[in-house]
Amino acid sequence: MNYGISNLSIIPVRLEPSEKSEMVTQILFGEHFEMREQMVGWTNVKLAYDGYEGWVDTKMITPINNRTLKKIEKSASAVTSDVITIVPVKEDQNLMLVAGSTLPVWRPYLKQFSVIRDTFLATGNVIYGESKDPRKMIIDQTLKYFNAPYLWGGRTPFGVDCSGLIQVIYKMIGIKLPRDASQQVKYGTAISFVEEAEPGDLAFFDDEEGNITHVGIIWKRNKIIHASGQVRIDNVDQFGIFNVDTKRYTHKLRVMKKIIDANGTY
Repeated sequence: MNYGISNLSIIPVRLEPSEKSEMVTQILFGEHFEMREQMVGWTNVKLAYDGYEGWVDTKMITPINNRTLKKIEKSASAVTSDVITIVPVKEDQNLMLVAGSTLPVWRPYLKQFSVIRDTFLATGNVIYGESKDPRKMIIDQTLKYFNAPYLWGGRTPFGVDCSGLIQVIYKMIGIKLPRDASQQVKYGTAISFVEEAEPGDLAFFDDEEGNITHVGIIWKRNKIIHASGQVRIDNVDQFGIFNVDTKRYTHKLRVMKKIIDANGTY
């Protein structure tokens, strides 16, 4: 098998091998993937993090050999938490990393990470290991995305969709969730009453056919942070999301899920 890694801030992954095809997700810096099929100018990839598949412009791929792959898989990794992290490369060059980027082969005491043969000094705030207060961390990180524009397939503070936001935020606290809301709803423990929800719990919403189409993060009592037009804060109750601007319900509640247990572990 052939593998690659993202050595760029963001790599768009498309449904079909065409620039005109819809973007289904994004690969953030430091995330690796299997290269499955090639066409002229395009490579079909399967992301190691969540198994998502799609087409990537071949010019954006940095191939890695099996030795590097094993080193990445066996070594610790860290995740950036600042909206933007600037990492010096050379005197006149930098890496620009968005929140949620992976720092492979992480050396915490040196604050260094490695991509293939290159070693970099991490700057800014980096998250690694289990959080002592994961619920607080979830809310603190999610609020950094406030007013970020909605972008189908997006996973960054400069454009994000509802499930992309949840996946990246939970990635920061060390919990691996699938890419789509319809997959994420299969995780965690269902909450019987809205009043039982705690900060960091997830709320899922369905359409008229019963398909899960939306997800958000519970903030305070009866408040939800979610990506709908932009990352925003609205009211939520047993009926669904009540938009504070339009004064009407926009999403019908299906279920709330607790990913973090009563002891704050996961």
